[in-house]
Amino acid sequence: MPALRMPALRMSSPRMPALRRPSLRAVAAGLRARLVLAFLLVAALSALTTAALTFREARTAILKRTQDTAIEALRSQVNSQVPDYAFPLSQQALQDLQHRLNAAGSAQRWTVHVRYRNSGLVPGGDHGPIIPRGVQEKVRAGIPAFQRLDSGGDPWLAIGLPVTYRGSSEASGLEVYAQMPLREDEANVQALVKAAQRGALPAVALAAVPALIAARGVLRPVRELRRASRKLAAGELDTRLKVTGRDELADLSRTFNDMAEALEENVAELRRMEANSRRFAADVSHELRTPLAAMTAVVDVLDEDADSLDPDTAYAVRLISEETGKLARMVEDLMEISRFDAGAAALHLDEVDVSETVRKTLQARGWQDKVAADLPEGVRARLDPRRIDVVVANLVGNALKHGGEPVDVAVRVTGQDAGRRLLIEIADRGRGIDPEVLPHVFERFFKADSARARSEGSGLGLAITLENVRLHEGTVRAANRPGGGAVFTVDLPLRQGGSETA
Repeated sequence: MPALRMPALRMSSPRMPALRRPSLRAVAAGLRARLVLAFLLVAALSALTTAALTFREARTAILKRTQDTAIEALRSQVNSQVPDYAFPLSQQALQDLQHRLNAAGSAQRWTVHVRYRNSGLVPGGDHGPIIPRGVQEKVRAGIPAFQRLDSGGDPWLAIGLPVTYRGSSEASGLEVYAQMPLREDEANVQALVKAAQRGALPAVALAAVPALIAARGVLRPVRELRRASRKLAAGELDTRLKVTGRDELADLSRTFNDMAEALEENVAELRRMEANSRRFAADVSHELRTPLAAMTAVVDVLDEDADSLDPDTAYAVRLISEETGKLARMVEDLMEISRFDAGAAALHLDEVDVSETVRKTLQARGWQDKVAADLPEGVRARLDPRRIDVVVANLVGNALKHGGEPVDVAVRVTGQDAGRRLLIEIADRGRGIDPEVLPHVFERFFKADSARARSEGSGLGLAITLENVRLHEGTVRAANRPGGGAVFTVDLPLRQGGSETA
């Protein structure tokens, strides 16, 4: 009977991960924080850019207005005062003109300096002249000029006007200069800067509200996608997302729904195929039990008379008897695997002496002389004796068949209190297991040598061992010993108490 390998499809339902409070570092690195930060940076940059442009334009407008007003006022006073004097001007007339211009400019707080022809600059007021040389050279050339400058840490405006004769462009030789402080205008500019700063900070703070709202709107589909992904991973294959809008996130939701629908269909088909495979194996095994029982009875009778038959007939009878026994064991193993796959395998727990249970397993199969047992007394645990017998028999039989004698069997207890564990170790002295084979030794129908089409066993012994250990909520491991040989370790929780069926 060819060995059909039927991989079991186990749709696990992992527990939903516990929701943990995110750490500050996780929150800071989250998408919400980055979106809010980006929004605030854009708002701050926009506010600062607007404030800077407003400051520049306002400063230019304030200084230009002050400058134009001062120039027009000075020109008006010069035009009204100069006609009262006869040219050429005497020194007395020049000083009188300067005094009258200074008095007329009290509103602008300017200080007037005059020069007539090539004479020196006549200063006016307490503050000495700070008229730049470039302004003076332009005025001498007949060109009105002005310039803003810094003197003593304060801003000033210097103005120079050449005076011509009425009705002509001929220079009269009179030059009028005025200097005026711009402290008030600079104070107005600084007040404007502070107002812009005070307005920018609340604007950035208020921008946090729309930033949070925008981040929430963007992240809501992402959170729903995460929640749906967790449900899908937990086995809820009918999970779907609600699609709203026509943006990229809506396209992502539609793609997720298509993926979930395809996955649900594929898993349903795989489950159907798995159920059919299990039913087929169970039905075939069940149907084979009756004819196999009859065949076993017949070959047992023939076996008893084999010595009285001729050699060829005796050999055929013994071969049929051996193969019938293998077939019967394979059918029993298939039935056992079918019960595991169908979830019908039950534990009948009872508190037993573990060492005594292992000893009975070895005695029932006549392995006492082939096994070196280390079985301490007084180790009691709540186990299913029948299934532990199968576990030990399969592992010891596998070690005797594929390893080297003697086989070591040891029972140990590790841990303390509620964390105590029961360990059953079976080790042989063979060549060990190929490292490439180790991950597959508990798979069904696995053969380490692919060229070996037939084997003495069904290929299900270690798989049945694994399932029996899992029923006890334990684990079984395969490894190679440093000194040579393979070692299988059965690790079970050490429970104690009365009888129980699980």
